[in-house]
Amino acid sequence: MTPKIECRAVPRTGSPTGRKTRVQRRRAVAILAAGGVAVAVVAVIVWLGGLRINLTPSEPLGLWRIVPLARHPAAGDLVVICPPAGSVSAFALGRGYFRRGLCPGGAAPLIKAIAAAPGACIKVGADVAIDGVPLPRSRLSPVDGQGRSLSPWAGGVVPPGHLFLHSSFAGSYDSRYFGPVPEVGLLGLARPVLLFDP
Repeated sequence: MTPKIECRAVPRTGSPTGRKTRVQRRRAVAILAAGGVAVAVVAVIVWLGGLRINLTPSEPLGLWRIVPLARHPAAGDLVVICPPAGSVSAFALGRGYFRRGLCPGGAAPLIKAIAAAPGACIKVGADVAIDGVPLPRSRLSPVDGQGRSLSPWAGGVVPPGHLFLHSSFAGSYDSRYFGPVPEVGLLGLARPVLLFDP
């Protein structure tokens, strides 16, 4: 006769797909969701508060305030402006020159200096001249940072209701390449709040 062996219950320690792992997953998802909501809330507050974060090298990196403009824009003003929808935005977004955003055409607002107002005569060659005066730091490049060809704007008179934009950053994609932009995209003056100098 074979002795009878009693079976004892062995406590389960859990498996990788057990309850403990499900709880950890739920906790991780909740933390990520809370983080995403926090980032979205901050972005909405920044947007509604007239603030923009600049992550491009055309102007210093950091937080900028958009100040409403109570006069006509003038040469020398540093502004926040939506680039025009259509071929300008499509080309710049496709190449990564503009960031995606809420402007018509899907681009984010730009921070640029107004180099010339309506009526100014722009000559574009190796660099830019406005009404016969060379624009400092306006040398054009035949290629971008990735070696892709760039075509300059042909030049001419800035039409009524348009602005010629410029950034002194050598790699800036501005009116040297896409020409004057409609003034209707102007959001206001750009004023620094908190800048970073990496």
